Amino acid sequence: MSQVVHRLMHREWGYIIAAQLIQAAICVVVFSSTALGGDALPPPTGFLFWTPPQQRVGYRNIEKIFPTRVVKRGPHVHPLPRDPLQTDVTYHFEGSRWNTARFMRTNRVAGLLVIKNGKIFLERYGLGETAQDRWTSFSVGKSVTSTLIGAAIKDGFITGVDSQVTDYLPALKGSAYEGVTIRQLLTMTSGAKWNEDYSDPKSDVNQIALGEPGPDGENPIVAYMAKLTREAPPGVKWVYKTGESDLIGVLLARATQKHPADYLSEKIWSKFGMERDAVWMLDRAGEELGGCCLSMTLRDYGRFGLFFMLGGKLGDTSILPDGWVAEATRQQVQGYGFQWWVHEDGTYEAIGIFGQAIFIDPQEHLIIVTSSAWPEADADKFYGIRDAYFAAVIKAAALHTKTSKAPAKAH
Repeated sequence: MSQVVHRLMHREWGYIIAAQLIQAAICVVVFSSTALGGDALPPPTGFLFWTPPQQRVGYRNIEKIFPTRVVKRGPHVHPLPRDPLQTDVTYHFEGSRWNTARFMRTNRVAGLLVIKNGKIFLERYGLGETAQDRWTSFSVGKSVTSTLIGAAIKDGFITGVDSQVTDYLPALKGSAYEGVTIRQLLTMTSGAKWNEDYSDPKSDVNQIALGEPGPDGENPIVAYMAKLTREAPPGVKWVYKTGESDLIGVLLARATQKHPADYLSEKIWSKFGMERDAVWMLDRAGEELGGCCLSMTLRDYGRFGLFFMLGGKLGDTSILPDGWVAEATRQQVQGYGFQWWVHEDGTYEAIGIFGQAIFIDPQEHLIIVTSSAWPEADADKFYGIRDAYFAAVIKAAALHTKTSKAPAKAH
């Protein structure tokens, strides 16, 4: 997939969370203006348009602004030892010399973590963030939700990715989702007609936020999606749909009969050894947003990446079906897997607007995490700066590993 195509898709994707965040904002009855170290919490309204000072405070205090549910950690912490030979990353980009500090300053990076062979190769913080602070994921959370679908299949709550969506969301029977599989939901190839134009007030991405509950109090998202018409046979056409990411979260909750936050704690957070509780933003029906907004520490982002890269295992026991990681990170359509963005070279990543990312290079046993507060949700210039730095990290980490393994010279 070309970088141009990737940017075009991600530009479209950068707007899809707006409706979800409007839903969350509606849930807030009281807004606290409590100062945090002299900085006031930003208002829940206008989440995507917070000023840089508001981003710096708000992104690390989501649970004080929006309704959330706690993802509980366990008694033990998975160790992330530091590589004793950590070094800075220096490189040339656009005719000048760059290093980590310049990259972080230019791209407003609040947290940068590089894990190589299970050890911390590089860890830096900015914008007031510390190792103990949580930071919101935006759409990085999609990759977590899809991983929980795999866990639910392993546990027997879901028959498999080729089972019918309507088996778990019967309110969608007779709709455009009749005959659609979970695989097609994960890859956004349902064929349901959807308008993702954020600038159009009548688009689906805007109207879904105003939807009413369905019969018997059905989740408003499900009720809205049930009204969509079909524009293509299932599995044929890829269209990014905000509602389908949220449907995955609702389907997970219905299948497991558990809150996704509780299931995440049960399957991964408390078992793999995350160092701090996470929090998960809720929609206006009080259910976790399947496509957005988990908040966790920088190292816990890294631990999730490590957990996934190592096959979704807890020791020798996998919580995912055999082959799940390979299938989830295969280019199934348009450079997209099961809610992961997949590249031609075998690397893949979870991406969120404003510069959030978990980049994984399984061949190099390398993970790069960024928590950021870009001044724009999605812009080519920031991706260009980011991609150049990531390439420099990959090169530096490979050289570092080669050098550290070289035998000592005889004197």
